[in-house]
Amino acid sequence: MKKSVLKFGLFSMILLGMVSCKNKEKEMADKKISELESYVDSLKTVSAGDREANWDRISQDFETKKANANDALTNLDEDSKTKSQEKIDASNAKYEEYKVEKEAVSKDVATTGKRNPSQLLRDRLFGAGKIGNDMSFTWVNKDNILKVYDNFFQSYKDNKADFTREDYDEIKLMYEALDTRKNTVEKEGLSSEDNRKIASIKFKLAPMFKVNRIGAKSRENQEAKE
Repeated sequence: MKKSVLKFGLFSMILLGMVSCKNKEKEMADKKISELESYVDSLKTVSAGDREANWDRISQDFETKKANANDALTNLDEDSKTKSQEKIDASNAKYEEYKVEKEAVSKDVATTGKRNPSQLLRDRLFGAGKIGNDMSFTWVNKDNILKVYDNFFQSYKDNKADFTREDYDEIKLMYEALDTRKNTVEKEGLSSEDNRKIASIKFKLAPMFKVNRIGAKSRENQEAKE
C-alpha cells in the first residue's frame, strides 16, 4: 500500500511538472506574440514618410519579433499552436499593408525627388496607391464600398489629431469624391444593409470632421502667435 502511494505521489509530481512546463511554454508564446502585435500596432502612430525613411530598422525589428514568436510555438499543443499562429498571421498581414504603403512612398520619392504630402494622406486614408491626383474611385464597387468607408473612418479617427487645416481641405475633397462614387454604386446594386451602414458612418463622421477642422485651425492660429 505504501509503495502504491509513493508511486502515485511520484506520478503526480511528474504530471504537475509537465503541466507547469506546458503552461510556461504557453505563457512565453503569448508574451512573444503580444510583443509582435504591440510592435505592429505601434507602426500606425508613425507617419508614412517616417516609416519609409526608417524602413530598414522597422523591417529588422519586425522580422526578429516574428521569428521569436514563431519559435515560441514549437512545443505548444496543436490547438494552442493554431490559435497562436492565427495571431501571428494577422500581425503579418498588417505589416504587409505598411510594406505596400512604404513601397508606394519610395516610388513617389524616386519619381518626384520628394515625398508628396497629399499622396501620403491619400495612402493613409485609402491604402497605398489607391488614390492619385485625379481622385478616381473607379475601383470602388458595391462589394467593397462599405469596407472603403469603414477603413476611411477608422484611419481618420486614428490620425485626426495630426491633420493640418490643409489636410482637412484635402480630406474633404476625397470624401466628396467617394460620395460621388457612392451615387453611382447605388445604381449598380448596393445592398440596403450596406447602404444603411454607410449612412451610419457618414452620420458619425460629419460633426466630428467639422469640430476637428475648427480645432486644427485654432491650433495653427495659436502656434502662429507663439
